Formats: sequence, C-alpha cells, structure tokens
Amino acid sequence: MAPTAEEWIAQFAEALGQPAPTDAQMAAVLELASVAAHSSERKAAPIACWLAAGHDLAEAHAVAASLSEAQPRP
Repeated sequence: MAPTAEEWIAQFAEALGQPAPTDAQMAAVLELASVAAHSSERKAAPIACWLAAGHDLAEAHAVAASLSEAQPRP
C-alpha cells in the first residue's frame, strides 16, 4: 500500500536531511498553492511554494492574495 501524503512528506524530508513540516505549515503551504493555482494556471502552485521557501508563509500568502485580487475577473 502506498504511503499517505503525510508519510511520504516525512520520508522525503528525512531523505533531504530536514524536519518534516508541522500540520500548520502544511496547511499554510496548501493554502498558498490554492491561491496561486486559482489565480493563474495550476503550474503556478508548486512554483509559488518553491519561491516561498525560506519566507514567512503568512507573508507569502498575503502577497499571493494581493496579486490574486489585482487580477481582472472574466
């Protein structure tokens, strides 16, 4: 049976030599990914998360949300 997302992430973090994200950190990353994906194309989500690495996630989310709000609606 395949590991859960949380199990896989923990294994990946360990293999990279860093701690696994907390539940709160995972939720913040997923929310950032959601804003990015729904504001542009889906591929914006992982790239936005990569760019946010090392930054405060709440600040990164606020920036993404402000960009989303600035986009014209169809």
